[in-house]
Order: sequence, then C-alpha cells, then structure tokens
Amino acid sequence: MDFVAWAPVIAVAAGVSGIVLGWMGHARSNKRDGEIRASQDAIQKRDIEYIKRGVDDIKDAQKDRDRKTDEMAERLTRVEESTKQA
Repeated sequence: MDFVAWAPVIAVAAGVSGIVLGWMGHARSNKRDGEIRASQDAIQKRDIEYIKRGVDDIKDAQKDRDRKTDEMAERLTRVEESTKQA
C-alpha cells in the first residue's frame, strides 16, 4: 500500500490522539486547580478562625474594662456620699 491510502488513517489517529491528550491535560489541570483552591480555602479558614479568636479576646477585655468602670463609678458615689456626711 502506498502513502495515499494510509494518509486518512494517520490523520484520524493523530486527531484522536490529540483529543485524548488534550482531555488528559485538561483533567490534570483541573485536578491541580482543585488542590490549589482547597489549599487556599484552608488558609482562609485558618485566618478567619484567628480573627474570630482576636475579636473574642477584645470583647472579653472590653467587658472587663466595663466592669471595672462600673466598680469605680460605684466607689466614687460612695466616697461622695461619705464626704457629704463629713
């Protein structure tokens, strides 16, 4: 057989192999992208948890300051009453 008879067979084989290789590359790329996204999501979640803990610490500190301010106001009222009596 001569080359002219094999040309269509070679062309079809090349086209099919191109499609298969392209599909495999696309699948590999999607898998890699998924792994990268998962890693980024994990980092984001960790950062959000860190921020939440910081906000909770700030709220606790604010409550403590509010409590101390209320105690001081109460003590000041008692001192003022005591000075009036004196």
